[in-house]
Amino acid sequence: MPIVSVEDLRSAARRRLPRAIFEFIDGGAQDEVTLRANREDFHRLALLPQALTDVSNRNQSVTVLGQHYDSPLILAPTGLPGVVWPNGAMEAALAADRAGVGFCLSTMSTSSIEEISRASQRPIWFQLYVMRDRELGKTLMLRAKAAGCSVLVITVDLQMQGQRDRDVRNGLTIPPQFRFSNAVDFALHPGWVWRFLTGPKVTLANFAGTGKGDDMFTIAGFVNSQFDQSVTWKDIDWVRSVWDGPLALKGILNPEDAKLAADHGVNAVIVSNHGGRQLDGVPSAIAALPDVVDAVEGRIEVILDGGVRRGNDVLKAMALGAKACMIGRPFLYGLAANGGNGVSKALELLRGEIDLNLALLGRAGVGELDRTALTWAGRALG
Repeated sequence: MPIVSVEDLRSAARRRLPRAIFEFIDGGAQDEVTLRANREDFHRLALLPQALTDVSNRNQSVTVLGQHYDSPLILAPTGLPGVVWPNGAMEAALAADRAGVGFCLSTMSTSSIEEISRASQRPIWFQLYVMRDRELGKTLMLRAKAAGCSVLVITVDLQMQGQRDRDVRNGLTIPPQFRFSNAVDFALHPGWVWRFLTGPKVTLANFAGTGKGDDMFTIAGFVNSQFDQSVTWKDIDWVRSVWDGPLALKGILNPEDAKLAADHGVNAVIVSNHGGRQLDGVPSAIAALPDVVDAVEGRIEVILDGGVRRGNDVLKAMALGAKACMIGRPFLYGLAANGGNGVSKALELLRGEIDLNLALLGRAGVGELDRTALTWAGRALG
């Protein structure tokens, strides 16, 4: 069956991954209300085309935090991509490079900052949590700086790990709970098992050699203990004292927090609810976006993360004021379906949809998008 959408890649990923692994990337927190809202709220927005405009030369390139990208897409930081496909982070980063889009490496990646930076033709972004062990956090920031990372992203919505019911049922906890049903399901996916067993050893590469453990589960247990409920804006000031490059905060939904970010020297906020994987029942990313954009009044850049599956979603987010969109699950579905080529397919699909729908919308470039391109329940968004 031909792959013509990100949803087709999702179906392929479901077939090729053991259920526990697929649900790890596909699922959300508790009742998954926010997970569903991230998609459904995009559908509540309608595009409002302009007729008789010259769209013969279209341009979807953007500049985000000083970096030029051929399309307004940034691969979001995602943990453990090497479980989905061998060398998953590297495969994804190289696909992003080929497509001319952004790539943000997770602290919890299965490839290190240095490995990905050396392999990439353009500077990557690096995502970090403010850890209890501040010296370790500082070391990671300095490593990212030395490796040439262009942007530091601090995730601020992970004071504690959200409860993801699917993962608990599947035994994907720390430590993991192995069950007979999982063993049977893994046996029914020999392709994944073969790649996992014969590929590079999966570990949290950024912590290798730091004395925090030798295997993935030991290191994961350590990292899980590092989530810090005492983090405040003073810690963002501390981060800014260490990192002198572009700084973004990921996990902002409240407009007042966005204002404070600007006051504390942050260069961008990423409107995100962690893909619906943390606090269930919060607003969708796209619903929160316009108030955040209005609150910062152009002082800092705003990026959307959450729910993007179609090029139309990107156009809607940019019409509401986003500079670009992060995508997590779409590239992971592609990675699971066909490794780096699958990631390239996901990016190709989204880029093609952005281009086609720009033309049909009557806009020659993403720079022409504003709220006049949208309606909500039949009422223009002024």
